[in-house]
Amino acid sequence: MTTATKHSRPAIYFAGAIRGGRDDAKIYASLIDFLQGFGQVLTSHVGDETLLAEEKFLSEGEIFQRDMKWLAQADLVIAEVTTPSLGVGYELALAEKRGIPCFCLFRRTSGVSLSAMIAGNPSFTILPYLDQVEAEQQLVRIMAGFADITIP
Repeated sequence: MTTATKHSRPAIYFAGAIRGGRDDAKIYASLIDFLQGFGQVLTSHVGDETLLAEEKFLSEGEIFQRDMKWLAQADLVIAEVTTPSLGVGYELALAEKRGIPCFCLFRRTSGVSLSAMIAGNPSFTILPYLDQVEAEQQLVRIMAGFADITIP
């Protein structure tokens, strides 16, 4: 893991599939709610099950510019990568290029294989999990390096 400057409320860029499939939107929402206890989740809309309907009022260019602004503000990226997504892959690559620490949650019981481009990238920390409890345990360990928290 990259050595990070601790912040009382780090800016977290949460990435998850949107146009690639919204089957995991409830999982994203739960993870985002949990992460909000540690920092500011810049992309909390990713967990909103009505997101596609809401974003139809924005142009693709507006969505791109908004998300790039948020990514530039991020202290770290946490991506739920179980549902493959071109957009999430792009965000991870750009974050890596910018030196932003990236953590990838992957539900190991999903029946899908994690992309070798994600799993094999030494710049990404892969956080396999079984359920919400295990995902939260992984996140607590990660957030201890970024936020002023103590692990019990």
